[in-house]
Amino acid sequence: MNYVSTRDKSVKVTAANAIARGISAEGGLFVPDTFPTFTAEDFDRLQKLDYIGRAKYVLKYFLNDFTDDEIDYCVRGAYTGSFDNGNPAPISVVGKNMNILELWHGPTCAFKDLALQLLPYLLTTSAKKTAAGKKTVILVATSGDTGKAALEGFKDVPDTEIMVFYPSDGVSPMQKLQMDSQKGGNVHVCAIKGNFDDAQTGVKKIFTDNAVKEKLAEHNMQFSSANSINWGRLAPQIVYYVSAYCDLLLRGEDLNDGFNVVVPTGNFGNILAAYYAKKMGVPINKLICASNSNNVLTDFINTGVYDRNRKFFTTISPSMDILISSNLERMLFELSGCDDKAVAVMQAKLSSDGKFSVSEEVKDKMEELFWGGYLDDKQTLDTIGDMFKEYGYLCDTHTAVAVGVYKQYVTKTKDGRPAIIASTASPYKFADSVLSAVTDKKTDSEFGNVRLLSEVTSTDIPEPIKMLENAEVRFKEICDKDKMLDAVYEALKIK
Repeated sequence: MNYVSTRDKSVKVTAANAIARGISAEGGLFVPDTFPTFTAEDFDRLQKLDYIGRAKYVLKYFLNDFTDDEIDYCVRGAYTGSFDNGNPAPISVVGKNMNILELWHGPTCAFKDLALQLLPYLLTTSAKKTAAGKKTVILVATSGDTGKAALEGFKDVPDTEIMVFYPSDGVSPMQKLQMDSQKGGNVHVCAIKGNFDDAQTGVKKIFTDNAVKEKLAEHNMQFSSANSINWGRLAPQIVYYVSAYCDLLLRGEDLNDGFNVVVPTGNFGNILAAYYAKKMGVPINKLICASNSNNVLTDFINTGVYDRNRKFFTTISPSMDILISSNLERMLFELSGCDDKAVAVMQAKLSSDGKFSVSEEVKDKMEELFWGGYLDDKQTLDTIGDMFKEYGYLCDTHTAVAVGVYKQYVTKTKDGRPAIIASTASPYKFADSVLSAVTDKKTDSEFGNVRLLSEVTSTDIPEPIKMLENAEVRFKEICDKDKMLDAVYEALKIK
């Protein structure tokens, strides 16, 4: 297996190069040029392994230039002692056919931990193979969860600096506090005046600016990414869908007709990982894409037209407040039969016109694979309340979007297959909104509401959230969206 660029297939690199570089020079994303296919025997073996064992089994196929010892070092380092009860991806069964895949039991209480606890190991190992002696500068744009998970994963990692940009008014108070109080000598955080798309566009622009690359090279530095544009971020997400299938098999579920996967998504990486698991042999029937009011993906799946020229909504599910879904590019590469020229044209149109259309053939393939729906904020709160009243299960504002869209899907299609619903964050990261969905009571402080939510629902406050109450705020910078490069240079002490 090697990796090619979605915009130029003549670019072919190893896994270490793809991870160390993060993005191809012309702006394309790295994808494997071939995928493994798992057999029933593979899944029999996987069922007998714990999560660490399953991760090693899956990732060895994608890390083509890593030794077995290197993979073992990376995976064990990431998943040992970092997650509640040593189980990074447990399943809670809620109601008929709803298997909630809880991906938020790590150090930052969000699904990004499953990838971003591993990425520093993958990246530093890759850097030794490809750019020994250079310092790696990680740039991150975040809609809330990636930022904290990346900061936590990379804090004080030797020969790295990490800088996170987030929209100043586009994250929850808890997400903001998590980032602004981050410890570590090599971490930097800056809010921007704009939304997540502005942050993401700014980071990509910096990445692909040759003059900036040359300036970093003069200081013995190179860029890489911790966003899911980096293959090292995406590959670990495939693991938890493979693992979830194994857990369903162990429980004795009837999966002869497969199962559905429901993912709340804005940047498309999480649901793309489920698609790759399907491509590898996991019997996923339908990939259900759940959006909030920023429903550009829902419209794309239903019409074949991607159009970001629309009103941007700031919602109670801020990690999905995205109109430019970076990882959709990888899916377009797949659907178009790996046509790099077509992908490059579509991405150019998105940049220049804010929209593009796919062919009828690609649209038909997409409709066969995906089903899209969305919830507004009121529907999201109603779903949180209903889930708690009916099942005693408390979910956050993103997971609730997935649950609500799943119910829409079942009502419309009558599909009775089991479903895996990706639960992407702890409800305590969005305590104000979740509290308002289950009670009329409230306090006048963020942590007062956290404690009240615990009291009202008889659920435990995660330790990483408890520890934030008295955390020192280290970062207070806010910059204009066109001044992000200046902020990078200042953080790196480059003139």
